[in-house]
Amino acid sequence: MIALHFEKIYSTESRPEPCSAAIPLKPGILTDTGRVRVYNENKEPVPTQARATALHKDGSVKWLFVRFMAKLPAMKAVDYSLDLDSDFEGCGALKADAHRVNTGCLFFNVSEEYNVLFEEIRLGDKTFGSDYISVPVLTDGNGTQYSFKSDEWELIENGEVCSVLKGTGWHSTNGSNVYKGEIKLYCFRDTPAVEIAYRIINTTEEPLEIKSLEIRHHKLYDFNRRCAAAISNYKTRYNISEDGSEVGWTIDDEMLIYEANEHNAEVFYGTFFADCTDDESGLCATVYQAQQNFPKAILADKNGFCVKLVPEGVGSVIMQGGMAREQRIMFDFHEPFEELESINDRSIRYQMPNKPAVSPKVFEESGVIENVFTDNRITDIEMFLQSKADEHIRGYGMLNWGDSPDMGYTTQGRGNGELVWTNNEYDYTHACALMYERTSIRRFLDYMLAGGRHWLDVDICHYSSDPLHLHGQWEHTNGHCKNGKIECSHQWVEGLLDYYHFTGDRDAFDAAVEIGKNDLRQLDTPKFSQPGEINARETGWAMRTLVALYKETNDEKWLEKCDWIVSHFEQWEQKYGLWLSPYTDNTHIRVVFMISVAVASLMRYYRVRPQEKVRDMILRAVDDLVENARLDNGLFYYKELPSLKRFGNNPIILEALTIAYELTGKASYLEAGIPTFKFIFNRSMPSFGGQKKSIGDTVTTSGPGTKSFAQMMTPVTAYYVACVKENILTEEICRHF
Repeated sequence: MIALHFEKIYSTESRPEPCSAAIPLKPGILTDTGRVRVYNENKEPVPTQARATALHKDGSVKWLFVRFMAKLPAMKAVDYSLDLDSDFEGCGALKADAHRVNTGCLFFNVSEEYNVLFEEIRLGDKTFGSDYISVPVLTDGNGTQYSFKSDEWELIENGEVCSVLKGTGWHSTNGSNVYKGEIKLYCFRDTPAVEIAYRIINTTEEPLEIKSLEIRHHKLYDFNRRCAAAISNYKTRYNISEDGSEVGWTIDDEMLIYEANEHNAEVFYGTFFADCTDDESGLCATVYQAQQNFPKAILADKNGFCVKLVPEGVGSVIMQGGMAREQRIMFDFHEPFEELESINDRSIRYQMPNKPAVSPKVFEESGVIENVFTDNRITDIEMFLQSKADEHIRGYGMLNWGDSPDMGYTTQGRGNGELVWTNNEYDYTHACALMYERTSIRRFLDYMLAGGRHWLDVDICHYSSDPLHLHGQWEHTNGHCKNGKIECSHQWVEGLLDYYHFTGDRDAFDAAVEIGKNDLRQLDTPKFSQPGEINARETGWAMRTLVALYKETNDEKWLEKCDWIVSHFEQWEQKYGLWLSPYTDNTHIRVVFMISVAVASLMRYYRVRPQEKVRDMILRAVDDLVENARLDNGLFYYKELPSLKRFGNNPIILEALTIAYELTGKASYLEAGIPTFKFIFNRSMPSFGGQKKSIGDTVTTSGPGTKSFAQMMTPVTAYYVACVKENILTEEICRHF
């Protein structure tokens, strides 16, 4: 049994609510996901739905994604348990196909007609027609309103707990398809609610200015009992009408700047919902993370309500060519006389759902996760790691949430006067996943989910006529992709794969595969034909991506180019005697962090394809850095030029040293990193809060960009774990740093 721990959150008992967990497993442990079952605290089986999101080479499950229904008590932590080999037969899958779902209390069928989402919705003896909940209605900056229909629906997941339908279609005008749209409908057993995840994709190469984007609800009966609009960050504030007059709320930059909020907003900021009831029925719509994804507005009156994903005349939302964004809304059907407090309870739970924690031991013992675990934790270092994870800037805004601007790049002028966005540099999403896996602290999981969703939408080029841009990841730049480049050195996939394992969202896996294909196209361009003409991080990061995809899929095709990269490094070394990088027209220099990237990537290849020549090449590179790339104070320099021989602040050298230790067992490599570790550890501790600022389409908090934590998480933690093993780092030693 694997424990699934729910911490105490809510003061009221929940109705059965959908929960999920991701479980890594050793080879040979599980082959039949049909025997997986979750049990509640009373050892009673609950509806369970499990599937593999990755397999080991022997065909057994590497990553298990499990959904289950949990009815959690009030004011109490509780443990559920996961059985991988249960005899309980279960209660059967929901009745669903590509066009209809029956959850046991809610039935609907979807439409392929223009401007119709649901042909029919039934709840008990109540039937709602095709105009009850509208399709997303898009109006662009020129005032053109687009029709929408889903051309194709498919059932992409179904089981005891959940059915997911996906519709793919177009926003059209004058008979021409212009902007792609995707709608996913999530429905859960015996739950009178449906979640709509709507994604718009700018399938042109021109900016799309969104004037408004709305989903409307039209009431079933003319008689009005109550209209309400609600917003919160601490206590919920209601605007209520009992005579059908209009009520609503609007979230703009001014509200965010002047509203005090102490939450880690990736986990929770507040709620935001509209509700209408009459004597026969009631419907509530809650926008997920509305404040974080401002501008937003809701209006409700005697005719129904309108959810304004982009409200007209509030802020500015301009989607660049190839950009996408998904937004989520829960439509909760309820009885007409239900109190707002009860509706609000479910709305808040939607914003901050219960999520079970799995012990770090499960992740460690699976052998699937990188070696970031130690039983002998050093308090000060653990505090340092958590503080570094917490200190990042939050960038609010529909196109910005989940990312942060990098003020270093911005002040250098790289954004032509605009903020330069980090765009997940150094795979911030993966760093957060590792932090969660080694601690089971909830907020790190939510950091990963927010970052992964943004990356999946905004930081990937979903449409381009240039094959070197298509499906690639934009390098840090202004506007996320303005004047942007797509290079091997700024593309990652491990965090997308983490996002897939923890959410079950296949789109993330597909996006990772497409980034890998983009890397392959990049590597076939002429600039990679001459060894030594491209810096080590270009081919190094490409190899890391390709190895990650091989480990995920067991498909040998991803390693074919890795063999070429190894030969590329060999020729490079032969040409210069070392991995030197061209800098000025007449210099070739050591760049410590770039060489370290190459070492780290080659090691990932070596672990799946051990070769003596690769081992030797790694050690020659690290030995050279230890001997020739350190200053008198023991710190490694930045770059090998008099103008650049300042203290190197990129911690990836620590991973290179740890790799050399792993290959040789020589603690001297770890000892060479102590000055660098102390330098990183002793840098100023983070400050929280600070002034919020409205800049363009974002509101930002203070702090460093996400790159700061992303580039240090794996190197520092791997080094720390190795040093604890060798007794080079202890509580006592760290107290004297």
